[in-house]
Amino acid sequence: MRLASSKTQGWFAGRLPDGWFSGVPEVTYDREEILVVGELAEPESVQGADDDARAAARRSRIEGFREDTRAQRMRIADDAEHKFGRKVAWGARCGGEQVVFTSLSVPVMTRLRMPERAVLDTLVEASVARSRSEALAWCVRLVRDHESDWIQQLRDALAHVDDARAGGPEPSTP
Repeated sequence: MRLASSKTQGWFAGRLPDGWFSGVPEVTYDREEILVVGELAEPESVQGADDDARAAARRSRIEGFREDTRAQRMRIADDAEHKFGRKVAWGARCGGEQVVFTSLSVPVMTRLRMPERAVLDTLVEASVARSRSEALAWCVRLVRDHESDWIQQLRDALAHVDDARAGGPEPSTP
């Protein structure tokens, strides 16, 4: 995922109703999808409550936001899809809780040799996953969660490559 351009972020900032989020939402994208995640104000009633009560209140705040804004989010997403050529996913963060909703699940083709297939089959046979597809997704999440610093270094390096490409010369037309 990459951070959206300031123009794209501005478009969403202009379309989102005031008061939805307590700050500027984070707008990221990949080839298929744009993800908009905003911070919600923490419920005041949880001040001094235990951890379980605070977590439940935060999740409830996110669920309420999801239900209350559904129609407007759908309209904004339709407009964004026409403008940017990508689906739009939404999410909300409240305190330490984050939920992403309406996110795409995109099929990815891969070729695996027998040893890699054996790993996936072991995960399926052990009931860690229901299918090879789910097992592969589990493996990707595992790498993402445990190698996040390394993945971030790669993303930062790619951002520098993108900057260098953008600053390069333009080809002349004949």
